[in-house]
Amino acid sequence: QVQLVESGGGLVQAGGSLRLSCAASGSIFSINAMGWYRQAPGKQRDLVATITSAGSTHYADSVKGRFTISRDNAKNTVALQMNNLKADDTGVYYCNADVTTYRARSLDAWGQGTLVTVSD
Repeated sequence: QVQLVESGGGLVQAGGSLRLSCAASGSIFSINAMGWYRQAPGKQRDLVATITSAGSTHYADSVKGRFTISRDNAKNTVALQMNNLKADDTGVYYCNADVTTYRARSLDAWGQGTLVTVSD
């Protein structure tokens, strides 16, 4: 069993900040990449940011300079600090992890999503 649980979503005005957190738990041997994706109503689920176990990061062009992804390998957590939020950042944010379990199973794990609403 591998579970990802997101927290930190909510309603914020444009220009404000939110910090999303995600905790992975269960039969986890290792996690390679972790990331955040978002999905607006009627739209495709798109990459926001990823981070490898070594700390290499990648960001969507739309969030570069505003969002920062970080992780704690020992705690199997990943966070997304979102600053200067814009209305088009609104959507459901999903945590993702590339997990290898203690039974040597490879899993692409997803959280349940947390809603971020940015008002004008």
